[in-house]
Amino acid sequence: MAVLLLLALFIVVPLAELYVIVQVAQAIEIIPTLVLLLLDSIVGTLLLRSQGRAAWQRFMAAAQAGRVPHREALDGALVIFGGALLLTPGFLTDVVGILLLLPPTRAVARRIVGRLLARRVVAGVVGAAGRRAGGMRPPRGYDVDGTATDADVPPAEASPPRLER
Repeated sequence: MAVLLLLALFIVVPLAELYVIVQVAQAIEIIPTLVLLLLDSIVGTLLLRSQGRAAWQRFMAAAQAGRVPHREALDGALVIFGGALLLTPGFLTDVVGILLLLPPTRAVARRIVGRLLARRVVAGVVGAAGRRAGGMRPPRGYDVDGTATDADVPPAEASPPRLER
């Protein structure tokens, strides 16, 4: 599967980009095509800067609030990926890059990527939990012997300790 992905990434995508550039150049001439690619990159760079800054601020706000910033981290990764696609010359990668930089379409991509990552994490955890030394699964349905004791409860009159600064 990884070989097919790399094949598509390094052979099919550049050929498709070249085909689209040639088709656009035939339709509107070469100079307007090059100007369009340049403007596309400039607008994408400005969008990357603003969305990257916003993603970083949301990440920091979540961390300072004591929340795990998983959504914000995924947003940041999608912004970086979108920016990398904008650096690649061509119309197809620029369209995908800009879609990853726009908040509404990035939210859709975040849900899709989040589901894919969740499946991989669950499969990895289940796979790791099922393995033991020697490759055997742990036995199921066994009991564990243990004891429990009551903790001493402080009297109701005692006040909780005060924290001094």
